[in-house]
Amino acid sequence: MSDKSNQIQGLRGESVQKEKCERVLDEQALRELNPPLPDSHTKWWDVRGLVVKGESSGEMLSGQARIAAEKGIREAAVLLQAGDTVAFPTETVYGLGSDARSTEAVESVFAAKGRPSDNPLIVHISDPAQLDGMVTKVNDTAQALMDAFWPGPLTLVLPVMPQALSPRVTAGLDTVGVRMPDHPVALRLIAEAGCPLAAPSANRSGRPSPTLAQHVREDLEGRIGGILDGGPTGVGLESTVVQAGDDGTVTILRPGGVTAEQLAAVARAVELDPALAAASPGEDADSPAPRSPGMKYTHYAPRGRLSVVQGPSSAEVTGWIRAALAEASARGERTAVLAFDEHAAGYAGERVYTLGKLDALHEAAQRLYGVLRRCDEEGVTYILAEACPPKGLGDAVMNRLLKAAGHRIVRL
Repeated sequence: MSDKSNQIQGLRGESVQKEKCERVLDEQALRELNPPLPDSHTKWWDVRGLVVKGESSGEMLSGQARIAAEKGIREAAVLLQAGDTVAFPTETVYGLGSDARSTEAVESVFAAKGRPSDNPLIVHISDPAQLDGMVTKVNDTAQALMDAFWPGPLTLVLPVMPQALSPRVTAGLDTVGVRMPDHPVALRLIAEAGCPLAAPSANRSGRPSPTLAQHVREDLEGRIGGILDGGPTGVGLESTVVQAGDDGTVTILRPGGVTAEQLAAVARAVELDPALAAASPGEDADSPAPRSPGMKYTHYAPRGRLSVVQGPSSAEVTGWIRAALAEASARGERTAVLAFDEHAAGYAGERVYTLGKLDALHEAAQRLYGVLRRCDEEGVTYILAEACPPKGLGDAVMNRLLKAAGHRIVRL
């Protein structure tokens, strides 16, 4: 096992206990931060006591909150063992977990989300040893990627062992996508449940993915067994999904939190799956099952009509968007623009949601889904978004924007 794999053991709780608490919140403050839910069939556990914030904020919940969080993890694990569903935080977005070995449990995920049955699910594990008995082979390239990026936002598509998982997980394919999330709550939950978790994003199918437990509640309360509130997620976009060839070539099936440039530092070569360049998603019911989530169907969409605008200069893009928003407002639309900080001042008088700086696209990744949900909350019906350069995290940001827009793009 690699040095990085050995370090993973600490993520089961020991490393978190070593962190220093710089500010303690009392019980009253904790209740104010997370008021109880009204009666419903969905349980709610505040597990932020297991999550260490960044040192700059120096914020951690009290020891009493930690004890409550531990109890919540155990109760959630019991639900999973009984075949129920539980939403939990990862470093990317919130996932909706079920026992990947149980068809009945996995079907509950599809039912709660309204997810197409030919869309495969990613399996989450807490230890690379769980691959034994689940997949038939891990080639040298896949192992190198695991050593470099696990735990983290990278999903590997591997050959699945027959009957190891529910066929609903793989959508009838002979492969399965597997990842090890880099989040203490996720790792503890998987270990406590004692089974691999099939876990797509915890939202209604087609909606923006959830980066807060409140987003999960809005979409799925009453449809699932429980929600573990671990606070906001980090990356904000789903994992990168790749397939590793025996020749050292890595094919990106879905861009995400690990960039092509990072992959290229490990792999012999990095390629994009041709489906990523398609002008529109192939949603024909007779088309083949996708090898990865996010390849076939429209995803992440707000309720309003969204289009992405791309042009030779920021001035031309800003001018075109302002004119289009004025026309839409004149015909009674409620409008908004998704803009980068460098250009936001050019939309004075408009409803502007900023995505952060163009030279810090991790900000756009973190904000995108929350911004799309804010558009829904404010009843926005017509949305225009600035494009960003498709490099680094920009690949993933543009992928999600175009999916959310149904591949509507205006090229000036």
